[in-house]
Amino acid sequence: MRLKVVHTSAFRYDAPVVASYNEARMTPVSDAAQRVLSTRIDLTPHTWTTGFVDYWGTAVTAFEVLAPHEALVITAEHLVEVGDRHLADDPVGWDVLRSPRVRDEQAEFLTDLPTTAVPEAVADLARQAAGDLPPHEAAVAACDALRDAVAYIPGVTTAHTPAAEAWEARAGVCQDLAHLAVGALHALGIPARYVSGYLHPQPDADVGETVVGESHAWVEWWVGAWTGYDPTNRVPVGEHHVMLARARSYDDVPPLRGIYAGTGTSDLTVEVRMTRVA
Repeated sequence: MRLKVVHTSAFRYDAPVVASYNEARMTPVSDAAQRVLSTRIDLTPHTWTTGFVDYWGTAVTAFEVLAPHEALVITAEHLVEVGDRHLADDPVGWDVLRSPRVRDEQAEFLTDLPTTAVPEAVADLARQAAGDLPPHEAAVAACDALRDAVAYIPGVTTAHTPAAEAWEARAGVCQDLAHLAVGALHALGIPARYVSGYLHPQPDADVGETVVGESHAWVEWWVGAWTGYDPTNRVPVGEHHVMLARARSYDDVPPLRGIYAGTGTSDLTVEVRMTRVA
């Protein structure tokens, strides 16, 4: 599937901002299952940009605005071709995952951060769901059990809410479910990581039809190869998912990070529009 994505983030300030310094992680990943055909980021007020790839392999656009401004608008526009993402041909077993070599090579994705650390109740839930299943099937079962226990309710959490707090509320959004899933999979001994991106919400949309898309989050786990799964929707990651970044948690790869100099407060609005091109 070929998708056009237009992601607009607009900051409005209630008093002029003297200067702002920012990093945008809003450029999709190119890999074997996803090809970026074109990409651009436009800024208002217009300013210079520089790009680099961070430790996690994410394309970063850095920029600063040094003239007084009362608004900052970042528009990222991409054309992406997304194919099927298949499971490894021969998923490894628990003996391989528990080997010293794998635990050393995947140490970053077996270690929790404050945002992904889960209470023992979540670890117990994951273990009960996994039972005697092999690693891939155990990971799916653990994610589905978490989704059964946590209601999708916007507004209960924020971007920086730890997984433990979302579990206590038994509510959250895709980001919370992804953080919980990463922590639960770590508890099972399965390397797992957080993925940010977009989701086209209408699989049957006509070619050329523009719909309101969604900023989204899901997980990947390693069973000989990295496999994507969307715990919010209980489905493998497919051609309706556009990947932006992979890392340990949201805090490693926020779409926008910055600071500004000024006395006012800011208000952020975000709009994602997606068009199936082919």
